[in-house]
Amino acid sequence: MKIMGHLQKMHVKLESPVIYTMPLNDHLEPMNQHIGKQISLTATGNIHCVACGRKTNKSYSQGHCFPCMKSLPQCDMCIMKPETCHYDQGTCRDAAWGDAHCMQPHHIYLANSSGIKVGISRQLPNRWIDQGASEALAIMQVSHRHLSGLVEVIIKNHVSDRTDWRKMLKGEAETIDLASRRDELFSICASELAELEAQYGKDTMQRLDNSAQTTINYPVSEYPAKVSSLNFDKTPHIEGILKGIKGQYLILDSGVLNIRKFSGYEVEFEA
Repeated sequence: MKIMGHLQKMHVKLESPVIYTMPLNDHLEPMNQHIGKQISLTATGNIHCVACGRKTNKSYSQGHCFPCMKSLPQCDMCIMKPETCHYDQGTCRDAAWGDAHCMQPHHIYLANSSGIKVGISRQLPNRWIDQGASEALAIMQVSHRHLSGLVEVIIKNHVSDRTDWRKMLKGEAETIDLASRRDELFSICASELAELEAQYGKDTMQRLDNSAQTTINYPVSEYPAKVSSLNFDKTPHIEGILKGIKGQYLILDSGVLNIRKFSGYEVEFEA
């Protein structure tokens, strides 16, 4: 079986294990069925912007051409650092996009991928899966993205906001009681969170004291002892036995491939 198409972030569905589907243009390839089998992906050298379709020699911000990277709101720095959101200053790159994506309720969460981390998202549990979290817990809901970033800044003074992707791909993280850590963090950060609440209003911040911890299992038959990253720009033809999928990574016996990183790349997939 051979399929040609442009890569995009894999679709995920929270089941046990997670169900992965890889888009190749209009084709959706079920990937769990290939665990334990030989697959190959060959980049043709063509890269097209995931937003405008323009051909580009280099991909920016996970699949965008340079003009789109410089102009689209989803490529602005405030997406990576939500505490720098400038919507209220009237300088959002696209106010309508900001209304639909940023001026909406967001969750602050704790996740265990390579150890405990704090993060923010509108899209749970998909965000947890994309990060390769084994366990996750929503701890607060706030009214908009900027406020979620301000809460995250307070909490990340005490826990990391990063995932060690190499450690994440080496196996399951040691179990953490995230509810206990949530309570500890709320206690430690109480005065700073109270200041935010006083500034933005009580109705803008809701603690989720009774939310349940989510456990996530991934379709992995064997984790690598050593993580070696594969890259289409250096090696256009990538093949190997698919040992598993975690986060947005294909785990092959020849190395690991971050599918999301190569969004917009045209490839021939063979299984």
